[in-house]
Amino acid sequence: MIKIKFPDGNVKEFESGVTGLDIARGISSKLAKEVLSISVNGEIWDLTRPITADAEIKLFTWDDQEGKHAFWHSSAHLMAEALQQLYPNTKFGIGPAIENGFYYDVDPGEAVIKESDLPAIEAKMLELSAKKEAVVRESISKTDALKMFGDRGETYKCELISELEDGHITTYTQGAFTDLCRGPHLMTTAPIKAIKLTTVAGAYWRGHEDRKMLTRIYGITFPKKKMLDEYLVLLEEAKKRDHR
Repeated sequence: MIKIKFPDGNVKEFESGVTGLDIARGISSKLAKEVLSISVNGEIWDLTRPITADAEIKLFTWDDQEGKHAFWHSSAHLMAEALQQLYPNTKFGIGPAIENGFYYDVDPGEAVIKESDLPAIEAKMLELSAKKEAVVRESISKTDALKMFGDRGETYKCELISELEDGHITTYTQGAFTDLCRGPHLMTTAPIKAIKLTTVAGAYWRGHEDRKMLTRIYGITFPKKKMLDEYLVLLEEAKKRDHR
């Protein structure tokens, strides 16, 4: 058995291997539906990672920035999965969550992604999220990671992998898309129900002007369409204020 300490100071015993989702289920079925990520001794984890030693934990929902971060990080991967299907020659740079939403830097090869293409990418993302694809984390050796991404011609990912320490490399897979990533992520794509891709910009690879200019696509997602509608109204009001 292991001891789990909660934010209120309570300590409970659980079987070794218990997950954040198991703990949330033990508290309430409502929390189990709403929980998005967990911190384990200060490190943010996926809800499906087994906890095998005594730990201090905190569960995060949409109301917490940490919960939104996992949601938007997974949304970046969902967009990349959609881009992989729509633009098969795309090579991927990085796709982090940011303060409001996410972006992904991509090299679409011969294709040019314009703002007028964003609705089609959104539609593909919604199609994929409706499949409720499981998001699967895997630890992988540096050699295997370089081979996997090298075989796919993912030069940007290989550059990043070459700088990582062996034994600390993880990938996340959903459907046919696998990304180099530390996480954390949602358990499935299902919670991503409202999507707005906002802008397309240029961004030098790794911020260096002597490197290739990539296409950066920004977006934001929500668990409910009503939330997205409210956000878009706020954006419009802010634009009007700026204009005045």
